[in-house]
Amino acid sequence: MTIARKSRVVDETPSRPAPALARAGVRPAKSRGQNFLTSAGVADRIVAAAGLRDSDSVIEIGPGLGILTEKIAAHPLRSLTLVELDARLAARLQERFAGVRVMNADFLTIDFAALAAGSPVRVIGNLPFNVAAAILRTLCDNSRMISRMVLMFQREVAARIRATPGDDAYGALSVFTALYWKIDIHFTVAAGSFHPRPKVDAEVLAFAPLPTPSFADDDERHVLETVRASFSAPRKTIRNALGHALGIDSVQTGRALERAAIDPGTRAQKLGVPDFLRLARALRIEMAAGVVARDA
Repeated sequence: MTIARKSRVVDETPSRPAPALARAGVRPAKSRGQNFLTSAGVADRIVAAAGLRDSDSVIEIGPGLGILTEKIAAHPLRSLTLVELDARLAARLQERFAGVRVMNADFLTIDFAALAAGSPVRVIGNLPFNVAAAILRTLCDNSRMISRMVLMFQREVAARIRATPGDDAYGALSVFTALYWKIDIHFTVAAGSFHPRPKVDAEVLAFAPLPTPSFADDDERHVLETVRASFSAPRKTIRNALGHALGIDSVQTGRALERAAIDPGTRAQKLGVPDFLRLARALRIEMAAGVVARDA
């Protein structure tokens, strides 16, 4: 696939965003988390981290003025789809890049399976800071249809995503990510690389899907519920957090923790993915036993 750029708009370079935004009639909106990347060097690093091949289908989330799109489109690809929320920017992108599918839509509302069209895709994006974590959760839900992701986040959110047990930033988002992905590249992007300039730096993370899923399909819901419940009250012990969030009695909780070989006095921040997998299985057994006992 060869992607052409229409010459009459080539001069609207994304590295000088203010004039380009003015021509498009767009004023960056804080409510939409719009911070436009202006550094071509950073764009090169992001696209290089994606490891694009000519057989790849690529989805770019939040292309904005197209600084990443330019770099992606320089590669021969099977297909390229852009998902842009702002209608004026989407129209500008469609005019600028011939041969590219542009969807004017909220990524959080689209049917990802239909978008991927049955084949593993690579996902690239400078994510809107205000919904980046929600977008990541959606991508985790569709991880089996993704071969690689390279995404930019506010640095504080990125720290939470790649945190490990015991880190101050470690939480439910860290575990959700580690259930599906290995982060093999990360680098900081200075706040001065954006327009308008945000108050904090950003960070790029590259995600490779785990070669073996952490759990069977029918276990996924229970694992995610267990993680959410465990972090529902971070200052409480794991026993108290689970009892409160799941509505089960202390005896059942204690038995599940014993079965999973987890100290009931520890906190969720100290537990790794294998602990949560064991705990989810143990809770499922105990809760099923409780239902049987009530029905007997």
